[in-house]
Amino acid sequence: MLNRPGKEELPCRFTKKAPFRIHYEEAGSGFPLLLIAGGGLNSTMSALTSGPFNPIEEFKGEYRCVASDLRNANGGQSSGPLEIDRPWDSYTDDHLGLMDHLGIGKFMVMGFCIGGPLVWNLLRRAPDRIVAAVLAQPSGSRPEARDLFYEGNMKTWGPALTARRPDITMEMVDKFLTRMYRTNPDFVFTVTPRFRAQLPDARPDPAG
Repeated sequence: MLNRPGKEELPCRFTKKAPFRIHYEEAGSGFPLLLIAGGGLNSTMSALTSGPFNPIEEFKGEYRCVASDLRNANGGQSSGPLEIDRPWDSYTDDHLGLMDHLGIGKFMVMGFCIGGPLVWNLLRRAPDRIVAAVLAQPSGSRPEARDLFYEGNMKTWGPALTARRPDITMEMVDKFLTRMYRTNPDFVFTVTPRFRAQLPDARPDPAG
């Protein structure tokens, strides 16, 4: 949950449609704002309280804040298949599916860390639904450390996931992470430089 010192915890909520289960919470009212926490593949709602600021507390007075645990995050309560051929799109499916479940059409989105490439993917997949987007401390790839996320997740996220999910093997994790982080070496992983440059109000991309 979104544990906030001195604040009442929000009730657990889930979307359940086999074989998926998405744990989410809402706070505030107003125009919808989707918040994607940092933490890499272990992104959970609780991480929103430990970042540079707490976006729930900051924005719930103006907006309907929506957040969820990333699918299969260790320490989270969302779960689903490991879609090896479409890792980024599987997470975007979950975010769009959650907003559909809540009856939300258009919305704003703010993503931290892994939320950066996920926000770009939302802009690519659902440009007619995203009215504003903010990337805060986004993760990305550098030429001198292309395998950083692959190697880190093979050591931490993968072993912990397979330990609690006997249907998932490290061979599957390897293929999933290879597709996610090594197939497209562009620094934001999910969209091309041309896509970024053609967005309204997009700033020139220093990486070309």
